Amino acid sequence: MLAIIGGSGMTQLSCLEISHRQIIRTPYGEPSGPFTFGKVNDYEIVFLARHGHGHTIPPHLVNYRANLWALNTLKPKYVIAVAAVGGIREDMVPGKLVIPDQIIDYTHGRDSTYFNTTDEPVTHIDFTYPYCSATRAQLFKAAKLAGESVIDGGVYAAVQGPRLETAAEINRLERDGADMVGMTGMPETALARELGLNYATLAVVANHAAGRGTNIAAVPLKEIFVVLEAAMVHVRNIIEHLVNCYGD
Repeated sequence: MLAIIGGSGMTQLSCLEISHRQIIRTPYGEPSGPFTFGKVNDYEIVFLARHGHGHTIPPHLVNYRANLWALNTLKPKYVIAVAAVGGIREDMVPGKLVIPDQIIDYTHGRDSTYFNTTDEPVTHIDFTYPYCSATRAQLFKAAKLAGESVIDGGVYAAVQGPRLETAAEINRLERDGADMVGMTGMPETALARELGLNYATLAVVANHAAGRGTNIAAVPLKEIFVVLEAAMVHVRNIIEHLVNCYGD
């Protein structure tokens, strides 16, 4: 089974032949919504809209622990997280697809670990390379089969949101080594690692980051979803080819 977490611009997976929906209870509360089960090219898929079906849950209020815990109970082979980002690096222009390989966490106040009790010994995880290399390789293979261009690697800066950043903040992120900026990469990526999930992100550049490219004066919010709608055609194409890259 392949699991897809849909971000902004992907509240449903139109290429999915839906069989049923299921509410999954967790010790960490309610996930973002029911899980949608079905098939793409006869391969089993489960889909979850990170922000809820109607895109009503802001990034800082997503119950990441419930989402990942529920997904883990389904034992997916791979988890692909689709996420909208702002492009900081010059080549990360609106509409580009990126498979990041690193992440920097600037979020705060989010429930960021499953190891938050004093009842058990302190548990540490290795997070040197936050994304699963095998899952990233599958995404590259699928993109090649689909004839889609993707950028290999990049540092994802995970910020709190829901507001966008100031131009000065983007300058700071760039100095820190960030290539793109988004609001949902953490703690989702770390929680996936804690659970041992084969997790990788497929990032969609929705806009130039604040003060960059065509957004020197302001970020045109209305244009973001136009870009995302067009880019999701390419994302779905990759997903349709991804299921042909491996067997059960």
